[in-house]
Amino acid sequence: MFLTISTTGTPERPATDLGYLLHKHPDKAQAFSTSYGKAHVLYPEAGVERCTAALLLEVDAVALVRRGKGKGRGGAPDAALAQYVNDRPYAASSLLAVALSSVFSSAMSGRCTARPDAPGEARPLRIEIPALPARGGPDLVAKLFEPLGWTVTAEAVPLDTQFPEWGASRYVHLVLESESLTLAEALRHLYVLLPVLDDAKHYWVSSDEVDKLLRAGEGWLPAHPEQKLITSRYLSRRWSLTRQAMERLELVRLAEADDSEVEEIDNAVEEPEEMEETAATDASDAAGASEAAGTAGGADGAVPATADGPAEIAVPTEDRPTPLAVLRRDAIIAALKDSGAARVLDLGCGQGQLVQALLKDPRFTEIVGTDVSMRALTIASRRLKLDRMGERQASRVQLFQSSLAYTDNRLGGYDAAVLSEVIEHLDLPRLPALEYAVFGAARPRTVVVTTPNVEYNVRWETLPAGHVRHGDHRFEWTREEFRAWAATVAERHGYDVAFVSVGPDDPEVGPPTQMAVFSISDRNEKEAKAA
Repeated sequence: MFLTISTTGTPERPATDLGYLLHKHPDKAQAFSTSYGKAHVLYPEAGVERCTAALLLEVDAVALVRRGKGKGRGGAPDAALAQYVNDRPYAASSLLAVALSSVFSSAMSGRCTARPDAPGEARPLRIEIPALPARGGPDLVAKLFEPLGWTVTAEAVPLDTQFPEWGASRYVHLVLESESLTLAEALRHLYVLLPVLDDAKHYWVSSDEVDKLLRAGEGWLPAHPEQKLITSRYLSRRWSLTRQAMERLELVRLAEADDSEVEEIDNAVEEPEEMEETAATDASDAAGASEAAGTAGGADGAVPATADGPAEIAVPTEDRPTPLAVLRRDAIIAALKDSGAARVLDLGCGQGQLVQALLKDPRFTEIVGTDVSMRALTIASRRLKLDRMGERQASRVQLFQSSLAYTDNRLGGYDAAVLSEVIEHLDLPRLPALEYAVFGAARPRTVVVTTPNVEYNVRWETLPAGHVRHGDHRFEWTREEFRAWAATVAERHGYDVAFVSVGPDDPEVGPPTQMAVFSISDRNEKEAKAA
């Protein structure tokens, strides 16, 4: 099992700098013990203008069988057929990837004490692997490496050169060339894609493999066009691990699109022990407002009342105060009933309070909750008891990860969409993206939007002057500002809009929550179709 890494240089930047980057001296031949045999590092050539490092892995076939135990722990299909006589000692596979990470760990992580700036510099690289298993052939090799900046030469190895009519084997002779990548990037590409091409791992695949994949794939895997195939094959097609990895990669992608940290996006709080209606702030019940454009959003009890708003926003009655969160849900459901909607989207569903309320009414035949936070969706799933729900009821509800920062084809064709306490969690420059994703692309017949009325804030003595109701609110609008925005959106996308007060309507400052109900009129629908 063999590969070479070559680079070229000049007197000012000698090729032998490769030795510093790999932390292996060009004048020495070194050997390292690995779990499955011995790895050798040597330099066939080491000069100012050209330097080549070779990694040779001698696989211990007996140790491989003992560790793999046939088809059990990590056993590959090949080993199951011929445990001691197979291609493992000769063809690059997951074993070579393990050796790369072990022998060149510092180079792969981009560390070089002697030349601190060198790991971050792109340099001419040529990597050659004489025998690489490629389930998918040369075409798949190109699809995997070319999007990463490599020039790929993958020649199929014939089954037998003496009998060309037998055709090609499943192995390729691979040469990768690039002048735009760092050595660390190149090693991370190989670490992930060698076992992907072999489509077999020769050791036990556990949950920590997800972390290894995400570390090695940082910076390139979230945007790779073959991300799903790479993830599935790398994790030995284990569905639960693949799903976990895909969810985390989606968060990374959204964070990069929003120029945020992943922790800011997946910011749902832990579920309280009691699943009750608690005192509701405008931050509560909007728990998943982080949905909007992948920005951080509010969650139930996410901040103390003394920091960002009152601990309870309630409307007093003779018996018991009614939380504003409940009044808001009631107003939303009433608007949905008036519209005649049966298939409803809750965009930014958070911990699933609205979805739970909609499920109680049989007129809503399909309810979809989306959020960017997987933790919020997990809490929502537990709240709804999806794992114990009857088949008929479960067929009415679906939860999936999505962000309103970009269009999502899964959101098209619904009767209504709800944005409850979502828009205020976006930076204002990002509102047009949400507007297009909902009103332009998804285009439900009815859209219900609720948001705080900043004028009402003066009615709470516990809310300091000038503070918004939740620490993550990027803005809170006056009634005039909200109406102006809603009117512009309605005109631009062919909707009519009506406004509803939620909560006590103070004669001076208005209600605590303002709601807009957008609807496509028959006239606007005909005009839109004609256009």
